[in-house]
Amino acid sequence: MNRFFLPQASNSVTLRVELSNQPGTLARLTSAIGQHGANIGDIEIIQAEGPVLTRDVTVYSLGGNLEALMSTIKRLDGIRVVNVSDRTFLMHRGGKISVDSKVPIRSREQLSMSYTPGVARVCTAIHEHPEQAYELTSKGNMVAVVTDGTAVLGLGDIGPEAALPVMEGKAQLFKEFAGVNAFPICLDTTDTEAIIETVKRIAPGFGGINLEDISAPRCFEIEKRLKAELDIPVFHDDQHGTAVVTTAALINALRVVGKNPEDVKVIVMGVGAAGTAVGKMILDLGVTNLIGVDRNGALVRGRGDLSDDKQAFAMISNPHLEEGSIADVIRGADVFVGLSGPNLITVDDLKSMATDPIVFAMSNPDPEIAPELAFEHVAVMATGRSDYPNQINNVLCFPGIFKGALACRASDITEGMKLAAAHAIAQAISDDTLTAEFIIPSVFDPRVVENVAKAVEAAARAEGVARS
Repeated sequence: MNRFFLPQASNSVTLRVELSNQPGTLARLTSAIGQHGANIGDIEIIQAEGPVLTRDVTVYSLGGNLEALMSTIKRLDGIRVVNVSDRTFLMHRGGKISVDSKVPIRSREQLSMSYTPGVARVCTAIHEHPEQAYELTSKGNMVAVVTDGTAVLGLGDIGPEAALPVMEGKAQLFKEFAGVNAFPICLDTTDTEAIIETVKRIAPGFGGINLEDISAPRCFEIEKRLKAELDIPVFHDDQHGTAVVTTAALINALRVVGKNPEDVKVIVMGVGAAGTAVGKMILDLGVTNLIGVDRNGALVRGRGDLSDDKQAFAMISNPHLEEGSIADVIRGADVFVGLSGPNLITVDDLKSMATDPIVFAMSNPDPEIAPELAFEHVAVMATGRSDYPNQINNVLCFPGIFKGALACRASDITEGMKLAAAHAIAQAISDDTLTAEFIIPSVFDPRVVENVAKAVEAAARAEGVARS
């Protein structure tokens, strides 16, 4: 089977089936599942009485093939499907997060300290010394995850309610990986001024703001204004989280091929929110020859159809003023970074690149070129998918960045803090373990969050934005 379409847990179901207690019945079921391109996980006996066995069978399906599989099972003798449970929907039922009390309230005495009348003394202390809110409330370890649902990964403009499961997941990741509390804020407006004003009004309850899945170009203005008008960190993860992890991967990929940032030519295809931030951070890394490419070709200063944001990007990139399509400018490039769409480059494009090319095809779920086509023509390959080596995943970045920023009560997340995070992620892989298939650490590596947090906090202090 083409590895690009392997079954995954995110498309899995649990079948509760009644099987006649006869030799070969379970084998017929498992054979049918395999014939439909699905994998089998756990098989559990729920009840074993008399002539019928009740089992739960976990099936890693291929999405659209589930209906055909069920039709086949219904035709099998001695097998009856009692229930089908979508495991992903079950995980989301009732939401994935909750608010828990940190202290028990079991007596009048505890109630009087937690709430009235004792709470009044705490309120007065904060009124007189507002900075004490960081010590005496949840503010110091609380992040707002804010979206309008206009640019949800792989889904686009689906609105605030449909975006809520993603924001809950983000809050869950903050807590699980970094111990940072986060709360989803889904706004029923796409008006730039309304979003800015709303976030400013809720900001007193939070130590940081994580902007998420807000479409370009509004996301640029929203982040810029909020960073200027608030005294807490504001971080648009779609831009800067992607940039940090991509830069970390590039640091290690260059180590693999023995090249230096200042000597390579880099192509960034897709100059939207993420692509712009990635390009700028790669330039901060020391790369000097970087070219942005959009659907109309290379970004070059003076190109008449460029937006203000793209024109500004063109002014700091493409030093040799190269023009033309992706096929034109990718010639001789050492690195390709794709943040655009599926199947936009070819094997011939890869063959025209420099020796030992590095390709990050990060369009998700379908990359700019299928890894199966690219593997034999590149030195290092990375994608945004979890079913290939070298997944570039923002989870490596944002929990540690906010943990470090909150720890020192940073007023901002600076470019230096982001670059420090990228180096910390890269350094999680030692020279002894670094290979072309392992340039980026696992999101489950516990060292990553701690190292990123420490690096970010140190950078914040060095740049003068730490307040504790």
